[in-house]
Amino acid sequence: MGDKINARVAIVTGGSGGIGRAIASELAQNDYYLIINYKSNEMAALQTVSLIREKGGDGEALQFDITSQTETKDAVDDVASRFKSIDVLVNNAGVTADGLLLMMSEKNWDTVVNTSLKGFFNITKPVLNCMVRKKRGSVVSIASVSGLRGNRGQANYSAAKAGLIGASRSVAAEVARLGIRVNVVAPGLIATPMIEKAPIDKIKELIPMARIGKPEEVAKVVRFLCSDDASYITGEVISVNGGMF
Repeated sequence: MGDKINARVAIVTGGSGGIGRAIASELAQNDYYLIINYKSNEMAALQTVSLIREKGGDGEALQFDITSQTETKDAVDDVASRFKSIDVLVNNAGVTADGLLLMMSEKNWDTVVNTSLKGFFNITKPVLNCMVRKKRGSVVSIASVSGLRGNRGQANYSAAKAGLIGASRSVAAEVARLGIRVNVVAPGLIATPMIEKAPIDKIKELIPMARIGKPEEVAKVVRFLCSDDASYITGEVISVNGGMF
């Protein structure tokens, strides 16, 4: 392992593509060793690691299902045993299963809520245990404009992301005196595979900036919140949405 043992470590859940990949790349350029979580797409996760290394950073892919408390705790314990600290956690994992509530299946409700919200609980709790021992750390959760204003056909996703905001604010109040900061970034419409089937032209009309955001624009805000430049910011929600209200 060499000097990697002493590296600053950042865990990014759902780091195999889209916003997660951009966040991982951004943090790697700020001297973090990246743990790229993925559930099933190992190839995409390894591509994220390759991208990080091409830019002079380092990291590894780590498979575990964020909705499984046992798998997630075992993964965090593994990281904690190999490194001196876990400095950053980015709760980015999320899925969509859109549909009107009247026609939504229980499975689609549970899958979306469990990934974002139960996943937050499953990984944030053991990571906080590590951070408390060092009396430092930063947790950033990736919510959505849907969690702030709701969106037709996304009751499950809106509920999950709104819950993520509430949970993050509560935890921020609990651990602030322990040197740990907890914040939220709420992206609007960002150019990722998740929006490939969305009516982009119609949605642009709702955005004052009249364009789709870039994953890198979200990632830079996350990097700021993880840095010492944000040392007096906790319990906040920062929207990255081109002016949507």
